[in-house]
Amino acid sequence: MASSTFKRSARRAVVAGALAFGAVTVSAAPALAEPISIPGVGTVDVPGVSQAQVDSVLGNFAPAPGAPAPAPLAPVVTAGEKAVKAAESKLGAPYVYGSAGPDSFDCSGLVQWAYKQAGLNLPRTSYDQAAAGVAVPQSDLRLGDVISFYGGSHSGIYAGNGNVIHASTAGQPVKLAPVSSMPFDGARRY
Repeated sequence: MASSTFKRSARRAVVAGALAFGAVTVSAAPALAEPISIPGVGTVDVPGVSQAQVDSVLGNFAPAPGAPAPAPLAPVVTAGEKAVKAAESKLGAPYVYGSAGPDSFDCSGLVQWAYKQAGLNLPRTSYDQAAAGVAVPQSDLRLGDVISFYGGSHSGIYAGNGNVIHASTAGQPVKLAPVSSMPFDGARRY
């Protein structure tokens, strides 16, 4: 039954598409169903429609013979992914309270600086970063999500694989650490 429903739907789609492009004229006389092949659909019987008619309609969308293949689409890189790359470039930079780069950072300064490199202006403090953007659950973290810890007093950037890049405290450089190494408070997506 599913096959018959599929065939009816395919027939209707082909006929409607062909009629829309003016490629098929349908006479009032009954026609025998001829099996036709539709790329991506398969072979179906469509009364009154020939393979040549389908090919002429579909040919309007096919590249010319010998034409170069279309260029592959460039991958889309999100602002969050750009922010992660920027933060990774600062691994090992010193922690300095109140600093927002480019050579030293506190936690929210690193987040703000990394996102600025990605073209977004985020709030300066960890509390404001925890209140902006869109809330996301820990189970749905994506590269670049801003994670808040310790009730919002600390922030970092989700780097994937359960890790966060953050400027932790005096005497510790910017580093990669497991998200689970600190008390998770929430996450925001920008």
